[in-house]
Amino acid sequence: MGQPYRTGWLSEIVYNYTMAVQKRAEVPDWEDLRYFLALVRHGSLSAAARTLKVSHATVARRVTSLEAALRASLFDRRVDGYVLTARGRQIAETARAMEDAAIAVADQAEAAGGLAGLVRLTMGRSLADAFVIDRLGDLREQHPSIDLEIVTDSRVMSLSRREADIALRFGQPKDSDLLTQRLATVAFDFYASRQVAKTIAKDAQPVMIGFDAESHFIADAAWLEREFSDSRFAVRSNSQTSQAAAARAGLGVAQLPLYVAASNPDLVPVRLGKKPPDRELWLLLRRDIARVPRVRVVADYLVALFRRERRILTGRPH
Repeated sequence: MGQPYRTGWLSEIVYNYTMAVQKRAEVPDWEDLRYFLALVRHGSLSAAARTLKVSHATVARRVTSLEAALRASLFDRRVDGYVLTARGRQIAETARAMEDAAIAVADQAEAAGGLAGLVRLTMGRSLADAFVIDRLGDLREQHPSIDLEIVTDSRVMSLSRREADIALRFGQPKDSDLLTQRLATVAFDFYASRQVAKTIAKDAQPVMIGFDAESHFIADAAWLEREFSDSRFAVRSNSQTSQAAAARAGLGVAQLPLYVAASNPDLVPVRLGKKPPDRELWLLLRRDIARVPRVRVVADYLVALFRRERRILTGRPH
């Protein structure tokens, strides 16, 4: 027998539309897209799972579900992680736009609310541990319903990918999509234990404490390597608080911000014939949340804090 008889142009249109709908991909579940974006950002099932607080099997299942709905392969599964396919990059761009829209709606709702909720900060570990955290007590007293998440990961957290709300960064920012404000000039000097300082001869090359090889992108590390290329580095660390601890233990001379040295009274400055350059510290803020009250309050508090503590940062009264 032949195909069922269909009469009229309208029947033909309805039949063709029905066939097209059946061939189309399913509408994806937004939760699947959320898991997909986490995997895009972190590159591995385990890292995405930690962020989402689920098992890596759940992340894998969600991503597989999304691929089935879209009838497309979104990742190349490799030994070193997940890499987006061309189709995956297209979907990621669309999913980010969907996420931005959802967050914008939430932010607008919060802008009309009170001073409560979470604000995510990212900054260097030494800045957090040796300066900022000790000075957040007043913020807690003034706004007890604001919660803070402070990320001091060595990697640079991205504001554009919403990994943080506010960032404190050395060096003038280049991202024009962010609101920026210069917070302070931070001075550096060389420090050692009192015992080591007594043994340093003006003409001798001192034993140094420096950064590890993975920290080459940090301006302090690059300057130190260039100016003391002939010196021995007895200890290396990506943390200036750890470098300060090594200096306290008498393991060498460390280049430190003045605020780190101020929290280590057992260290004394030493003169090596070269002065480390000052660095500018900037506050970065996403434009889309600048009017959210809790974020604005925290940003304003940090601006006032660094202005008030200028002497500790620069070693100068003004």
